[in-house]
Amino acid sequence: MTGRPPQRGGAGKGAGNGAGRRGPRSDAWPKREGTGPRTSALDAARRAARNRGEDVSERSPWDGPAEAARPAKAPPKPASAAAKPRAFAPRPSAKAGPGSFSEPGPRKKPDATRRPAAPPVEGPTRREQRAAASATLASGVQTLVVEEDEAGMRIDRFLTTRFPQLPFTRVQSIVRKGELRVDAKRVKPNDRLEPGMSVRVPPLKLDQPTERPRNPAREADDAEFLRSLILYEDAEMMILNKPFGLAVQGGSGTVRHVDGMLEALTGKDGQKPRLVHRLDKDTAGCLIVAKTRLAAATLAKSFRSRAARKIYWALAAGVPRTRQGRVSTYLAKDEPTDADARMKVVSHGDDGASHALTYYAVVDQAAQKLAWLSLKPVTGRTHQLRAHAAHIGHPIVGDPKYFDVENWELPGGIQNRLHLLARRIVIPHPRTGVPVDVSAPLPPHMAQSWNLLGFETGHYDPIVEAPES
Repeated sequence: MTGRPPQRGGAGKGAGNGAGRRGPRSDAWPKREGTGPRTSALDAARRAARNRGEDVSERSPWDGPAEAARPAKAPPKPASAAAKPRAFAPRPSAKAGPGSFSEPGPRKKPDATRRPAAPPVEGPTRREQRAAASATLASGVQTLVVEEDEAGMRIDRFLTTRFPQLPFTRVQSIVRKGELRVDAKRVKPNDRLEPGMSVRVPPLKLDQPTERPRNPAREADDAEFLRSLILYEDAEMMILNKPFGLAVQGGSGTVRHVDGMLEALTGKDGQKPRLVHRLDKDTAGCLIVAKTRLAAATLAKSFRSRAARKIYWALAAGVPRTRQGRVSTYLAKDEPTDADARMKVVSHGDDGASHALTYYAVVDQAAQKLAWLSLKPVTGRTHQLRAHAAHIGHPIVGDPKYFDVENWELPGGIQNRLHLLARRIVIPHPRTGVPVDVSAPLPPHMAQSWNLLGFETGHYDPIVEAPES
């Protein structure tokens, strides 16, 4: 090569006449014919306007008719050859008035053509929310948010409250299979919810809710029947004396139950009384019902924190050698998919095992044949008292699930019915916190047995002095 590449900038060797300039030397490359600047968008728009026969001398060709009607802007003043640099000053705001930029001008009058603001829309009612949730749930996945008055509710009860037409067995199934998630985590049916949690519900096929024909006569009978069971009542709660054989909640083949009859006691505000806890169908005695959702949440917390004290009476086969004792085991269902399955004693760590603790005391006895037991459950497992009584070898008389004593005959005059009574309950009032202490009388079949055996209901009950934990 005989030549060098052109130098850029600087006054180095070979800079020649182009030293100190940016870019190549003027004589380094042949000159190209200038083509001028590229066509701008403005030029293209003006050419298009000229082709349409429009005048584009005084306005931008893409301005509308309103813009064209405005007076043309004054031409800019010629710049002075010796213009002085201007000191920086804030530019007046576009909304400022004719004076200083900090002085706003008069407000514009409201436009008569502007649409007035719509009035605020009230939120949907609880019934409308449930209907909307059911409709959405039937079509796809839905995420529900737990509200303040739903704090402490069990997962299964939360779903049955939001979706009354969803069968309870289906609720248990979707929770057990992991189809339902709370804050993106798997849960158990008895887990509790807190406000703000998100509950993801899978798509389900729900039966269309049908309006049941109201039967005023039957509702009046249900209301009268429930009022005849009231042991205690105030504005927030009531305690019923549930009779033997009446189910607390519905199930397969169960038509008449306490939860269904509570519809007859719906208040003027539309609030239906709510169950706070449950009793077995054949267990009689104290059953707490809340009249408001807030009272239900508060009473449920009292049960979970073990602030509620419960005492049960039972008639057991045989007499325990230890007249006062403590039964501590782990219980699990024989059939996890069956809501009313038999409970069995298992070891710690077994699948579905839950700790159960019960204190018992012998109040009176009939020779060595029968014993009047007073029971204080610390925990609240399914069939806990019945399973514990059978575990210590003294099952409750008339128990179809757990009574398995060989060569045992029922004494004459005693009915073959479950002899278990939720005798007494002490619980803090949901509003005042003052303890509410209520006792239930013996059901007819147990009163008959007590009279036959000579047991006095006023006998001292040693279980009262038993520990609380």
